[in-house]
Formats: sequence, C-alpha cells, structure tokens
Amino acid sequence: MNIESAINQARELLRNKNIKSFNSDCEILMCEVIQKDRKYIILNSHHILSKKSFDQYKTLVNKRLTNIPIAYLVGKKSFWKYEFKVTTDVLIPRPESELIVEQVLNLSKYKSKLQILEIGVGSGCLLLSILKEKKDFYGTGIDISQKSVKLSSENSFKLNLNNRLKLMKSDVDNFQNGKYDIIISNPPYIKKLDLKNLEKDVINFEPKQALNGGIDGVSEIRKVVVKSSELIKKNGKLILEIAFDQKEEVKRILIKKGFYINKILKDLAKNDRCIISTKT
Repeated sequence: MNIESAINQARELLRNKNIKSFNSDCEILMCEVIQKDRKYIILNSHHILSKKSFDQYKTLVNKRLTNIPIAYLVGKKSFWKYEFKVTTDVLIPRPESELIVEQVLNLSKYKSKLQILEIGVGSGCLLLSILKEKKDFYGTGIDISQKSVKLSSENSFKLNLNNRLKLMKSDVDNFQNGKYDIIISNPPYIKKLDLKNLEKDVINFEPKQALNGGIDGVSEIRKVVVKSSELIKKNGKLILEIAFDQKEEVKRILIKKGFYINKILKDLAKNDRCIISTKT
C-alpha cells in the first residue's frame, strides 16, 4: 500500500471515531513511522510502504482510535519554537500556555541575568523556552513528580540549557531556596467535580495530579501565590495560567498576599488565560 492510501484509510477510521484532529493525526503518525517530514509525505504520496512500516502505522492508528493523545504516541510535542519530549507523566504542552513565555519575554526585554522560578515544571516547556530565548537568564524548576524532573532534565540537555538550570523534586509548600525576579506557574486548576467532563484524550491519559485543582479549582493556585509571596523579590513578577472563570477569585488571592494586578490576558479563544502581577 502506498502512503496516500494508508493515510486515507486511517483518516476514515479516525473520522468515524469522531476524532477532531483526524487529518493532522494521520500525517503526524505517518511522519513518525517513516521518519520523514510532512513535505516528503506530500511529494511522495505514491511511495509504497514496506510491510513493516504499514504494520507499524496500523498499530499507531489503532492506538489513536482508543483516544491516546498523539503527543504520547510519538513521544514529543512542539511548543514555542522547540520540540519537547513528553511522556504520560506530564501534561502535554498546549499553545495557550505560550502566552506565559510571550509575557516573560515582553516584560524582560531590556533585563539581564534574571532568576526565574517555575512551580510545577512538567516537561520544562515554559522555563526552557524562556531560557533558550534569553541567553543570560537562570532558571529553577520544581515539581512534586520525580519523573517530571527527570523529563525536564532530558529536555534541558537536548536544548543545551542544563548549565543555566536547577531542577528539583519538591512540593511548593516545602520549597525555600532563593529569591526570584520572575515566578511562573501553570498549576492544576480544574475543579475536582469537572474532571469527568474533560475530553477523553485528557482525562483518561494525562496525569490527574497536574489537572486537579481541588474542590474549588483554586487550591493549588492559592498555594503557589502564598509561597511566591515569600520567594519573589520586591517588584518581581508572578505570571499564572488560570481557568476561564477564575479571574476574580485569583485576583482576590493575589491582592491579599501583596500583589498588584498588572493585566489579565485572553487566549486565542477569547478566554481569560493568564494573569500578571507584581509584588509590592
């Protein structure tokens, strides 16, 4: 079977399963199997696949039919300008989180040698993207998951950033090290009772401890704000990702802990997504 026929066959299967991204998924999986880019697939659509490649492709498509996210199937995800290794131990990087990177770069345009802390480092995509852009910044990343810390470390070596990065396994409540110019975090913010309403790709495969924000959805955000108020330098910036309906509650938490609200940014879907504050 040739590349085009295999992709068309897979496309029908995924579409019938109501997988929205069926078009791109089929191409991504083919690229992974034959280790070529999308351009190659388009220009060589009549290339005949070996039996081994076709069987491998079918296996991956069948796994996608069970809603396993595409990033976990290929073991990587593009974010900002870079590619990050991902596993089921971390959340899959999402485009809306690029807002945090964008804002840090805007706020620090004329700054040098800043110390940045990420609380809940996951795959490292946020912190590493910033460090890659700012050659004289230094980063610290913490996470309660040792597997996340290990994965972030792997991604940092891949991007040659390990000499400007410290990573450690730590709960936010117990972390005491250093004072920081900027603190960033994309904490768990889904209400516990709303977890069941998430798409199957998310709730069945992504780590629940990275999603579950407790009964009110802000219990983890509250912890991050409280600890950040101790770890941040005066006039330092705290940048948080939040859920679309948490703006007012998070503002209250921040103001109570001595932060001034600079602005709240919306994502491409026009939902409140990112809140920037300054320690007064």
